[in-house]
Amino acid sequence: MKNKIICRIFTVCCSCILIGGCGKSDRFTVEGVIAGATGQTLYLENTGLSTVTLIDSFKLKTDGKFVFRQKRPEYPDFYRLKLKNQPVPIHFSVDSIETIVFTADAHNFATSYTVEGSENSKAMKEVTLAQLDANEEIHKLRDSRGMNLIPDSTYHESALKAIKSYKDIALKYIFGAPASPVAYFALFQQLDGLWFFDLYDRTDSKAYGAVATSYKAYYPESPRAKQLESLALQSMRVTRGERRRTLNLEDAKEISFLDIDLPDVNDNKIKLSNIAQEGKAILVNFTAYQTEWSPTFNIKLNELYGKYKERGFEIYQVSLDSDTHFWKNAASNIPWISVHDPQSVYSSIAAVYNVKQLPALFLINKKGEMSKRIESIETIEDDIKSVL
Repeated sequence: MKNKIICRIFTVCCSCILIGGCGKSDRFTVEGVIAGATGQTLYLENTGLSTVTLIDSFKLKTDGKFVFRQKRPEYPDFYRLKLKNQPVPIHFSVDSIETIVFTADAHNFATSYTVEGSENSKAMKEVTLAQLDANEEIHKLRDSRGMNLIPDSTYHESALKAIKSYKDIALKYIFGAPASPVAYFALFQQLDGLWFFDLYDRTDSKAYGAVATSYKAYYPESPRAKQLESLALQSMRVTRGERRRTLNLEDAKEISFLDIDLPDVNDNKIKLSNIAQEGKAILVNFTAYQTEWSPTFNIKLNELYGKYKERGFEIYQVSLDSDTHFWKNAASNIPWISVHDPQSVYSSIAAVYNVKQLPALFLINKKGEMSKRIESIETIEDDIKSVL
């Protein structure tokens, strides 16, 4: 009789597994305790490729306990827990039917929490803290420079050091476990809307390539794999002058450059792609006219423009000045194309080009292809000659 009962229990369990674990085998669980948040609403959000989507919410009681259960993603995906009054959320990843447990305090929500049940999410905390530290350090440096407490040279040197500190943490995961969600997360962390890893930098290009290759191998149909594939190809094409080779990305489409459409001093919008269609070699320059180095730099550009204009050379200069009136006055007599981005230092266009410091220079060849990112002002003329 006892054996029959055991058999029946076993049969029921097997049936539950076969039909979906009685409704739970395809779900992941996020639970835990948030102290000091009585009456506040905790939000569970999915971080997609370009959007953040609210999935669920939970009003916290006195004990601070919460539970979320959601269908597991088809591929490793990213989520975050957010309290309404806290600017920084808790980031984590899910790739199975795991149960992830968080313990946090409402007052230092995203910096002192603990997480159990997900090694990837633990590592993501380390990456997040490194990113926050770098942002804080660079904001302090900007304030000091703005008050003329430090020269530009000290600012740039210290800022690069802060960026390197973040990259040292990130690269540990990017090259140590490139197929992991942590590697992807680390690759796309930002500093004021700009990626730490420069898509057009020869060294950083290797990081994109490592993660892209691994995602291509492990999750070939994942939207993130396709995104990485496209970015890695674009990066390689610029930094190595290669088309469709290496990385085993043979099915990818050709990548050209990211278009810009901004107004000139007469408020006429000028599209970068239209200039490229004229068969000209174009120097794309992100700059700021209000900087101390701008007059000297523009004198240099004027010399080059006069020298090579007749050979099909054009300059497309993007001003990130916060003072539009100042820019218009300064640019009114400039012979090349000068446009202005009203988003200034928060420019989404500069973010896409991953501009970290000014002036930033890119070359488009006469075929309308992004040729390279110019690393040094000293090499501008030789670089221009290479595309003429």
